[in-house]
Amino acid sequence: MSAPDDAGPAPRRILFIVVARIGDTILATPAVRALARAWPRAEITFLGHPKRVEVVEHLPYLHAAGAIDKNRARLRGWTCRWRRGSRWDLAFVLGFDRPLVAYALRAAERVVAFRQGDERLDARLFACVEPPPFQSMHAAQIPLLLTRAVGVAPAGLRLDYAPTGEERRWARATLARRLPANARPLVGFQVASFPTKAYRDWPLEHFAALAQRIVARWPQGHVVLFGGEADVARTRALAGRFPGRATSFAGEFALRQSAALMSELDLYVGVDTGPTHIMGALEPPMIAFYHSHSPARLLAPLERPACYVIDHPRAGRDSSLEAPMSEISVDTVWAKVEEALGTRSLG
Repeated sequence: MSAPDDAGPAPRRILFIVVARIGDTILATPAVRALARAWPRAEITFLGHPKRVEVVEHLPYLHAAGAIDKNRARLRGWTCRWRRGSRWDLAFVLGFDRPLVAYALRAAERVVAFRQGDERLDARLFACVEPPPFQSMHAAQIPLLLTRAVGVAPAGLRLDYAPTGEERRWARATLARRLPANARPLVGFQVASFPTKAYRDWPLEHFAALAQRIVARWPQGHVVLFGGEADVARTRALAGRFPGRATSFAGEFALRQSAALMSELDLYVGVDTGPTHIMGALEPPMIAFYHSHSPARLLAPLERPACYVIDHPRAGRDSSLEAPMSEISVDTVWAKVEEALGTRSLG
């Protein structure tokens, strides 16, 4: 692939800034990968939210990953503004936090960002990109609007996440220590989104009914429950209904540890939330539910093998938050479980 011409001289140092939740952070990885493909000799630095930037750590095409937020951004970049050798050649800012764009303008020779609604700020951008209308395109394609603005072609739409060998070994040892011997298939449940998106949650009783079918169908099957600290009580209660056949890990592990555990599953079943986006970058089969307000056409993993998507029955007809996720039946999900595990070796 020839290098793009629209960005001027080939950049030696590239900065990519995404201060967002887990999902939006990992949804930016196809755009960063496209930059690495276009300029393989460039050093790419990724700056993200202090609590979420770890999802891009260890990606092979990143030179470095670090933390930033809009408050820190106000204090950074003043020295490199005047020291050309310390500046990035090209920077991309995903989002609409003006302090982040202002920082990039101090820290980089050329900056690409969406129109911020500040004429003076927008006029200083190397490329000022018009943001797409709300829910008009898939979330993984939105960051690619920035890279396309400098002539960089996409390098696929698959999401990227890189568990390390040490993390994978830790996950296997943890599962061996905490679960019964020969527990297979190992099915992970992500039962809840974050509190402000609770309308995306599938009822806990539906998850319980699904778990009952799994342990009845596979004599050594085991359900592993994931979640944050807010999910501890309900996931432990759910696991307690299946003694010896279900284990709750909610609230126990750091993000990358949970992701390493997820990479060892035989099947993941989850609602639309950050861990489900991470799972979209891993290998085991997955089933993901999407509410009609944020349907699969906008958020489901793209170019991801063994991904079974379940849209709300009202998708495309009713985008109100009141549409209950209970309208996705246990039978519908069970059919996907059988399909996903029917082709998987469980020896």
